[in-house]
Amino acid sequence: MDTRSLEGKTALVTGAASGIGLETAIAFAERGAALALCDIDESGLAAAVERIEGLGRKVVASGRVDVSKADQMEAFADSVHQRVEAVDILMNNAGVAIGGPFLATSLEDWNWILGINTLGVVHGCHFFIPKMVERGQGGHVVNVASAAGYAATSALAAYNTTKFSVVGLSEALWEELRPHSIGVTAVCPGLIDTPITRNARLVGRMDRPGRREEMIRGYQRRGYPPSRVARNILKAIEKDRLIAPISIEAWMLYYAKRFAPWLLRRLMLTTTKKTGG
Repeated sequence: MDTRSLEGKTALVTGAASGIGLETAIAFAERGAALALCDIDESGLAAAVERIEGLGRKVVASGRVDVSKADQMEAFADSVHQRVEAVDILMNNAGVAIGGPFLATSLEDWNWILGINTLGVVHGCHFFIPKMVERGQGGHVVNVASAAGYAATSALAAYNTTKFSVVGLSEALWEELRPHSIGVTAVCPGLIDTPITRNARLVGRMDRPGRREEMIRGYQRRGYPPSRVARNILKAIEKDRLIAPISIEAWMLYYAKRFAPWLLRRLMLTTTKKTGG
């Protein structure tokens, strides 16, 4: 898809109130797209709508939507499809994190993260892709995964599980949707300074005094803002990339996974021990 101009296109972004979702929605709007937005953060979503409308772009639909709830996603899809036949870009971005090992992760934690990170993407695809196919004019699906979608560590057992699933689903969709001229990209960022570190659940050995503050400072020092991720997402759509690592550490992990998995395992073991994860 040519992303140099998105005039006449509609892009849908879940989790659009902050972070990567917000910045990518703005990037789409700056290139001419109309937007459909949702989030559970109503005040943040209202601010996002105001910013996009301030760019002179139309917001065709917005609302407080929990992506883990099929009925809420279906209602949101209905409101979008009352205004447009189908979206041109579907970006399943909403996500949460749990830091900690498997043995410390409760079933309630699993239900929470699987509902948002995995089922949220499934729901987005289920309620929006069929209309894209029926329209017959192509499009692009962006599923926001993570470098944790191909590089696993015991410190992120549940998060890894959900992001691996997003990468796997994206690979399957890439094959299925090619005959319909719909591209698919699994976006795999590395250490990005977003609110996810502030809102993550910490369990087990990760749940210790000061650990969250250490994480937040570490991501801030890394200094990779979500606006840079947004620019790279546009490039990934333009180049029709299936897997799109973003940031140098994401690329390093990607190549290590492909060409030296033994080295990656050693690296992850060493990193976990050093950080106390």
